[in-house]
Amino acid sequence: MPRLALYALVVCLLAVAAAVVSFVKGDFLGIVWVLLAGLSSNMCWYYVKREKVRKSVTG
Repeated sequence: MPRLALYALVVCLLAVAAAVVSFVKGDFLGIVWVLLAGLSSNMCWYYVKREKVRKSVTG
């Protein structure tokens, strides 16, 4: 797994945890955390797919 994809995955997991904590406390700022989780999830998939394509072209 590429390093940037791993970082994006960690950010995604932390954002999901922060969203859960925010919603449990009754704070609707958790919506921002959900959006951040979605963005970082897409970044993770992008970097994983880009690495697959790079390996298939060069290898």
